Amino acid sequence: MPTDRLDETARGVYIIAATPFADSGEIDLASSDRLVDFYLSCGVAGMTILGVMGEAPKLSPEESIGFAARILKRVNGRVPVIVGASNPGMHNMKLLTDKVMDLGAAGVMIAPIAGLRTEEQIEVYTTAVAAELGERVPIVLQDYPQLSGVHMSVSLINRMLKTLPSIKIFKHEDWPGLRKLSKLRLAEANGELRRVGILVGNGGLYLPQELRRGADGANTGFAFPEMLVETCDRFFAGDVEGAEDLYDIYLPLVRHEQQPGIGLAIRKEVLRRRGVIASAAVRAPGPSLDADDHREIDSLIARLERRLADYGRPPMRARAVG
Repeated sequence: MPTDRLDETARGVYIIAATPFADSGEIDLASSDRLVDFYLSCGVAGMTILGVMGEAPKLSPEESIGFAARILKRVNGRVPVIVGASNPGMHNMKLLTDKVMDLGAAGVMIAPIAGLRTEEQIEVYTTAVAAELGERVPIVLQDYPQLSGVHMSVSLINRMLKTLPSIKIFKHEDWPGLRKLSKLRLAEANGELRRVGILVGNGGLYLPQELRRGADGANTGFAFPEMLVETCDRFFAGDVEGAEDLYDIYLPLVRHEQQPGIGLAIRKEVLRRRGVIASAAVRAPGPSLDADDHREIDSLIARLERRLADYGRPPMRARAVG
Protein backbone atom coordinates (compact mmCIF):
# COMPACT_ATOMS: atom_id res chain seq x y z
CA MET A 1 0.00 0.00 0.00
CA PRO A 2 2.34 2.76 -1.20
CA THR A 3 1.56 6.10 0.40
CA ASP A 4 1.54 9.33 -1.58
CA ARG A 5 4.97 10.48 -2.57
CA LEU A 6 6.53 13.60 -1.14
CA ASP A 7 5.95 16.94 -2.78
CA GLU A 8 6.82 20.54 -2.06
CA THR A 9 3.84 21.06 0.28
CA ALA A 10 5.32 19.08 3.18
CA ARG A 11 4.54 20.82 6.46
CA GLY A 12 4.67 20.04 10.16
CA VAL A 13 6.86 17.60 12.07
CA TYR A 14 8.56 14.77 10.17
CA ILE A 15 10.07 13.04 13.16
CA ILE A 16 13.51 11.46 12.84
CA ALA A 17 13.04 7.98 14.30
CA ALA A 18 15.51 6.20 16.48
CA THR A 19 16.41 2.60 15.67
CA PRO A 20 15.71 0.54 18.81
CA PHE A 21 18.30 -2.07 19.76
CA ALA A 22 18.23 -4.72 22.42
CA ASP A 23 21.06 -4.76 24.96
CA SER A 24 22.64 -7.46 22.77
CA GLY A 25 22.87 -5.02 19.85
CA GLU A 26 20.18 -6.69 17.72
CA ILE A 27 17.35 -4.60 16.29
CA ASP A 28 14.37 -4.70 18.65
CA LEU A 29 11.35 -5.03 16.35
CA ALA A 30 8.77 -5.01 19.15
CA SER A 31 10.11 -1.66 20.34
CA SER A 32 10.12 -0.48 16.72
CA ASP A 33 6.38 -1.13 16.55
CA ARG A 34 5.78 0.78 19.79
CA LEU A 35 7.94 3.61 18.51
CA VAL A 36 5.79 3.97 15.39
CA ASP A 37 2.60 3.93 17.47
CA PHE A 38 4.08 6.52 19.81
CA TYR A 39 5.12 8.90 17.05
CA LEU A 40 1.73 8.63 15.37
CA SER A 41 -0.06 9.24 18.69
CA CYS A 42 1.94 12.47 19.02
CA GLY A 43 0.45 13.76 15.76
CA VAL A 44 3.53 13.78 13.54
CA ALA A 45 2.98 14.63 9.87
CA GLY A 46 5.60 12.14 8.72
CA MET A 47 8.60 10.06 9.75
CA THR A 48 12.19 9.67 8.65
CA ILE A 49 14.02 6.42 9.30
CA LEU A 50 17.64 5.36 8.79
CA GLY A 51 18.92 8.87 9.37
CA VAL A 52 21.87 9.94 11.49
CA MET A 53 19.83 9.46 14.66
CA GLY A 54 18.75 6.08 13.32
CA GLU A 55 22.39 4.89 13.36
CA ALA A 56 22.04 3.89 9.72
CA PRO A 57 25.79 3.39 9.09
CA LYS A 58 25.80 0.67 11.76
CA LEU A 59 23.17 -1.42 9.98
CA SER A 60 23.89 -4.01 7.32
CA PRO A 61 22.05 -3.62 3.97
CA GLU A 62 19.81 -6.51 4.93
CA GLU A 63 19.03 -4.95 8.30
CA SER A 64 18.27 -1.60 6.68
CA ILE A 65 15.76 -3.10 4.28
CA GLY A 66 14.24 -5.30 6.96
CA PHE A 67 13.85 -2.40 9.38
CA ALA A 68 12.35 -0.18 6.67
CA ALA A 69 9.89 -2.91 5.73
CA ARG A 70 8.81 -3.32 9.37
CA ILE A 71 8.29 0.42 9.89
CA LEU A 72 6.43 0.90 6.61
CA LYS A 73 4.15 -2.02 7.39
CA ARG A 74 3.38 -0.62 10.85
CA VAL A 75 2.76 2.90 9.53
CA ASN A 76 0.48 1.40 6.87
CA GLY A 77 0.29 4.56 4.78
CA ARG A 78 -1.01 6.79 7.59
CA VAL A 79 1.83 9.30 7.18
CA PRO A 80 4.65 9.66 4.63
CA VAL A 81 7.85 7.82 5.53
CA ILE A 82 11.20 9.16 4.28
CA VAL A 83 14.14 6.77 4.24
CA GLY A 84 17.72 7.92 4.66
CA ALA A 85 19.58 6.51 1.65
CA SER A 86 22.92 8.33 1.71
CA ASN A 87 25.76 5.99 0.84
CA PRO A 88 29.32 6.44 -0.44
CA GLY A 89 28.46 4.00 -3.22
CA MET A 90 25.84 5.26 -5.65
CA HIS A 91 24.95 1.70 -6.70
CA ASN A 92 24.14 0.78 -3.09
CA MET A 93 22.13 3.98 -2.73
CA LYS A 94 20.09 3.06 -5.79
CA LEU A 95 19.47 -0.50 -4.57
CA LEU A 96 18.15 0.68 -1.19
CA THR A 97 16.09 3.44 -2.78
CA ASP A 98 14.40 1.12 -5.27
CA LYS A 99 13.59 -1.39 -2.56
CA VAL A 100 12.10 1.06 -0.05
CA MET A 101 10.12 2.90 -2.71
CA ASP A 102 8.62 -0.43 -3.76
CA LEU A 103 7.75 -1.03 -0.09
CA GLY A 104 5.84 2.25 0.11
CA ALA A 105 8.35 4.94 1.12
CA ALA A 106 7.36 8.48 0.17
CA GLY A 107 10.89 9.56 -0.72
CA VAL A 108 14.53 9.37 0.31
CA MET A 109 16.88 11.69 2.16
CA ILE A 110 20.29 12.29 0.61
CA ALA A 111 23.29 14.29 1.85
CA PRO A 112 26.39 15.14 -0.19
CA ILE A 113 29.21 12.74 0.62
CA ALA A 114 32.15 13.91 2.70
CA GLY A 115 35.10 15.14 0.71
CA LEU A 116 33.24 17.43 -1.70
CA ARG A 117 34.95 20.79 -1.42
CA THR A 118 33.97 23.01 -4.34
CA GLU A 119 30.52 24.09 -5.43
CA GLU A 120 31.11 22.43 -8.79
CA GLN A 121 31.86 19.10 -7.09
CA ILE A 122 28.74 19.33 -4.93
CA GLU A 123 26.52 20.25 -7.87
CA VAL A 124 27.91 17.52 -10.12
CA TYR A 125 27.47 14.92 -7.38
CA THR A 126 23.90 15.93 -6.50
CA THR A 127 22.93 16.03 -10.18
CA ALA A 128 24.36 12.54 -10.64
CA VAL A 129 22.43 11.24 -7.62
CA ALA A 130 19.15 12.66 -8.92
CA ALA A 131 19.77 11.08 -12.34
CA GLU A 132 20.72 7.71 -10.81
CA LEU A 133 17.64 7.55 -8.60
CA GLY A 134 15.29 8.73 -11.34
CA GLU A 135 12.98 11.67 -11.64
CA ARG A 136 10.08 9.82 -10.01
CA VAL A 137 11.92 9.46 -6.69
CA PRO A 138 11.31 12.48 -4.41
CA ILE A 139 14.47 13.67 -2.68
CA VAL A 140 15.01 15.43 0.63
CA LEU A 141 18.33 17.25 0.23
CA GLN A 142 20.08 17.43 3.60
CA ASP A 143 22.37 20.36 4.39
CA TYR A 144 24.26 19.27 7.51
CA PRO A 145 27.82 20.62 7.23
CA GLN A 146 28.59 20.00 10.91
CA LEU A 147 28.55 16.28 10.11
CA SER A 148 29.41 16.05 6.42
CA GLY A 149 31.96 18.85 6.22
CA VAL A 150 30.25 19.91 2.98
CA HIS A 151 29.18 23.56 2.85
CA MET A 152 26.48 24.62 0.40
CA SER A 153 26.01 28.30 -0.34
CA VAL A 154 22.60 29.85 -0.93
CA SER A 155 23.42 30.44 -4.59
CA LEU A 156 24.42 26.79 -5.04
CA ILE A 157 21.26 25.56 -3.33
CA ASN A 158 19.15 27.84 -5.51
CA ARG A 159 20.79 26.51 -8.68
CA MET A 160 20.22 22.89 -7.69
CA LEU A 161 16.60 23.50 -6.72
CA LYS A 162 16.04 25.12 -10.12
CA THR A 163 17.63 22.35 -12.16
CA LEU A 164 16.67 19.27 -10.13
CA PRO A 165 12.87 19.06 -9.84
CA SER A 166 13.04 15.77 -7.92
CA ILE A 167 14.27 17.72 -4.86
CA LYS A 168 11.02 18.33 -3.03
CA ILE A 169 12.27 19.22 0.46
CA PHE A 170 15.35 21.03 1.65
CA LYS A 171 16.46 19.89 5.10
CA HIS A 172 18.12 22.87 6.70
CA GLU A 173 20.65 22.01 9.42
CA ASP A 174 23.40 24.53 8.88
CA TRP A 175 24.44 26.12 12.16
CA PRO A 176 24.21 29.07 12.51
CA GLY A 177 21.79 29.19 9.64
CA LEU A 178 18.91 31.59 10.27
CA ARG A 179 20.14 34.10 7.72
CA LYS A 180 20.60 31.31 5.18
CA LEU A 181 17.00 30.26 5.69
CA SER A 182 15.79 33.82 5.18
CA LYS A 183 17.77 34.16 1.94
CA LEU A 184 16.24 30.98 0.54
CA ARG A 185 12.74 32.24 1.25
CA LEU A 186 13.60 35.67 -0.18
CA ALA A 187 14.71 34.09 -3.46
CA GLU A 188 11.36 32.34 -3.63
CA ALA A 189 9.44 35.52 -2.83
CA ASN A 190 11.32 37.36 -5.59
CA GLY A 191 10.37 34.70 -8.11
CA GLU A 192 13.93 33.49 -8.48
CA LEU A 193 13.24 30.04 -7.04
CA ARG A 194 10.40 27.53 -7.11
CA ARG A 195 8.87 26.83 -3.74
CA VAL A 196 10.13 23.76 -1.90
CA GLY A 197 9.36 22.53 1.57
CA ILE A 198 11.97 23.57 4.12
CA LEU A 199 12.17 21.43 7.25
CA VAL A 200 14.74 22.07 9.97
CA GLY A 201 16.86 19.80 12.12
CA ASN A 202 19.47 20.23 14.87
CA GLY A 203 17.15 18.64 17.43
CA GLY A 204 14.74 21.57 17.17
CA LEU A 205 17.21 23.78 19.03
CA TYR A 206 16.22 26.88 17.02
CA LEU A 207 12.72 25.85 15.96
CA PRO A 208 10.72 28.97 16.99
CA GLN A 209 13.14 31.31 15.23
CA GLU A 210 13.34 29.05 12.17
CA LEU A 211 9.54 29.04 11.89
CA ARG A 212 9.59 32.82 11.99
CA ARG A 213 12.17 32.79 9.18
CA GLY A 214 9.92 30.70 6.94
CA ALA A 215 10.50 27.04 7.80
CA ASP A 216 7.59 24.70 7.11
CA GLY A 217 8.29 22.54 10.15
CA ALA A 218 10.84 20.22 11.68
CA ASN A 219 12.58 17.11 10.42
CA THR A 220 14.35 16.16 13.60
CA GLY A 221 14.23 13.94 16.64
CA PHE A 222 13.34 14.83 20.23
CA ALA A 223 12.12 12.53 22.96
CA PHE A 224 8.96 14.66 23.35
CA PRO A 225 7.74 14.95 19.76
CA GLU A 226 4.34 16.12 20.94
CA MET A 227 6.02 19.41 21.89
CA LEU A 228 7.42 19.85 18.38
CA VAL A 229 3.98 19.12 16.92
CA GLU A 230 2.13 21.52 19.20
CA THR A 231 4.73 24.25 18.73
CA CYS A 232 4.31 24.04 14.95
CA ASP A 233 0.52 23.79 15.17
CA ARG A 234 0.29 26.86 17.38
CA PHE A 235 2.66 28.82 15.17
CA PHE A 236 0.77 28.02 11.97
CA ALA A 237 -2.53 28.86 13.69
CA GLY A 238 -1.19 32.34 14.42
CA ASP A 239 -0.38 31.84 18.10
CA VAL A 240 3.29 32.70 17.66
CA GLU A 241 3.97 33.71 21.25
CA GLY A 242 2.05 30.73 22.61
CA ALA A 243 4.15 28.43 20.45
CA GLU A 244 7.35 29.84 21.87
CA ASP A 245 6.01 29.79 25.44
CA LEU A 246 5.32 26.07 25.14
CA TYR A 247 8.68 25.43 23.50
CA ASP A 248 10.49 27.23 26.33
CA ILE A 249 9.19 24.73 28.88
CA TYR A 250 11.05 21.92 27.10
CA LEU A 251 14.12 23.91 26.10
CA PRO A 252 16.46 22.56 28.83
CA LEU A 253 15.88 19.00 27.58
CA VAL A 254 16.12 20.06 23.92
CA ARG A 255 19.49 21.61 24.70
CA HIS A 256 20.64 18.65 26.79
CA GLU A 257 19.86 16.20 23.98
CA GLN A 258 21.96 18.22 21.55
CA GLN A 259 25.26 17.44 23.25
CA PRO A 260 27.73 16.19 20.64
CA GLY A 261 28.66 12.56 21.05
CA ILE A 262 26.28 11.62 23.84
CA GLY A 263 23.02 13.23 22.70
CA LEU A 264 21.59 10.12 21.05
CA ALA A 265 22.18 8.04 24.19
CA ILE A 266 20.30 10.66 26.22
CA ARG A 267 17.42 10.74 23.77
CA LYS A 268 17.12 6.97 23.80
CA GLU A 269 17.20 6.86 27.58
CA VAL A 270 14.34 9.35 27.78
CA LEU A 271 12.35 7.29 25.26
CA ARG A 272 13.03 4.23 27.40
CA ARG A 273 11.81 6.02 30.51
CA ARG A 274 8.66 7.02 28.65
CA GLY A 275 7.95 3.34 27.99
CA VAL A 276 8.45 3.60 24.23
CA ILE A 277 11.53 1.41 23.77
CA ALA A 278 12.75 -1.42 25.97
CA SER A 279 16.44 -0.51 25.96
CA ALA A 280 18.39 2.70 25.53
CA ALA A 281 21.24 0.80 23.88
CA VAL A 282 23.26 2.58 21.21
CA ARG A 283 24.87 0.08 18.85
CA ALA A 284 28.63 -0.17 19.27
CA PRO A 285 30.69 1.82 18.86
CA GLY A 286 28.60 4.29 20.74
CA PRO A 287 28.30 6.11 24.06
CA SER A 288 26.68 4.83 27.23
CA LEU A 289 25.46 6.89 30.17
CA ASP A 290 27.04 6.92 33.60
CA ALA A 291 25.48 7.66 37.00
CA ASP A 292 25.98 11.41 36.66
CA ASP A 293 24.23 11.39 33.29
CA HIS A 294 21.26 9.56 34.78
CA ARG A 295 21.05 12.02 37.67
CA GLU A 296 21.00 14.91 35.24
CA ILE A 297 18.17 13.31 33.28
CA ASP A 298 16.29 12.72 36.56
CA SER A 299 16.61 16.41 37.41
CA LEU A 300 15.64 17.66 33.97
CA ILE A 301 12.55 15.45 33.75
CA ALA A 302 11.46 16.44 37.27
CA ARG A 303 11.89 20.08 36.30
CA LEU A 304 9.89 19.52 33.13
CA GLU A 305 7.07 17.88 35.08
CA ARG A 306 6.93 20.83 37.49
CA ARG A 307 6.80 23.33 34.64
CA LEU A 308 4.14 21.35 32.81
CA ALA A 309 2.07 21.27 35.99
CA ASP A 310 2.43 25.05 36.29
CA TYR A 311 1.32 25.27 32.66
CA GLY A 312 -1.81 23.26 33.44
CA ARG A 313 -0.63 19.93 32.05
CA PRO A 314 -0.66 16.68 34.06
CA PRO A 315 2.88 16.09 35.37
CA MET A 316 2.92 12.43 34.25
CA ARG A 317 2.54 13.61 30.65
CA ALA A 318 6.31 14.05 30.76
CA ARG A 319 7.04 10.53 31.89
CA ALA A 320 4.76 7.89 30.40
CA VAL A 321 2.95 7.09 27.19
CA GLY A 322 -0.42 5.39 27.39
